[in-house]
Amino acid sequence: MKKATKKEIEILKEAFIGKYSDAVTELAYKNDYELLIAIILSAQCTDKRVNIITPALFEKYPTVYELADASLDEVKELLKSCSFFNNKSKNIIKMAQSVIENYDGEIPHIQKELMKLAGVGNKTANVFMIEFEGANLMAVDTHVFRVSHRLGLSDGKTVEITEADLVKKLKGHDLHIFHQAMVLFGRYICKAVKPDCDNCLFPHVCKTKKSFKPG
Repeated sequence: MKKATKKEIEILKEAFIGKYSDAVTELAYKNDYELLIAIILSAQCTDKRVNIITPALFEKYPTVYELADASLDEVKELLKSCSFFNNKSKNIIKMAQSVIENYDGEIPHIQKELMKLAGVGNKTANVFMIEFEGANLMAVDTHVFRVSHRLGLSDGKTVEITEADLVKKLKGHDLHIFHQAMVLFGRYICKAVKPDCDNCLFPHVCKTKKSFKPG
């Protein structure tokens, strides 16, 4: 696959910012505690499903203090329709306990500190910082990975390499906008199956449109 040229990258950047400059996560949350849990649960699970699950979870465990003392079986019951609910249930309880023990009950707003919490990797920490702090970071989920490869912005085989490619090629103060833009663009237009090429923002610079099967 051909890589996007500098001129094409500028076209992509302008189109993304023009369309998605005000984009935010579709996860429902009221505070940093709820946001962090929602992001943890969203791994390999749709935002729509997470938003169905979390109201009951947050009602029963409104802060890290209630969650830290929660019964694992009861948390599992609330999360059972979420992918990998067994591990996620364990992780969010451990996360709550760690926040109380190490951060005085306050969710840390520093990327490296977030990554010390159970269930929080680089992507989760970056998404949290992008959404809550407007941090100039890039986070690569399945949508961002797919879109960046289809548009010739990266040919990296891993999330880490892809993130580095995007940070380098989309350099500037708008990385958080590009993350949100690529998530929404990938979710609703440049879909994994049957991408909606008729509504593409930049069919003239797409590197893979010809390879898509119609129908």
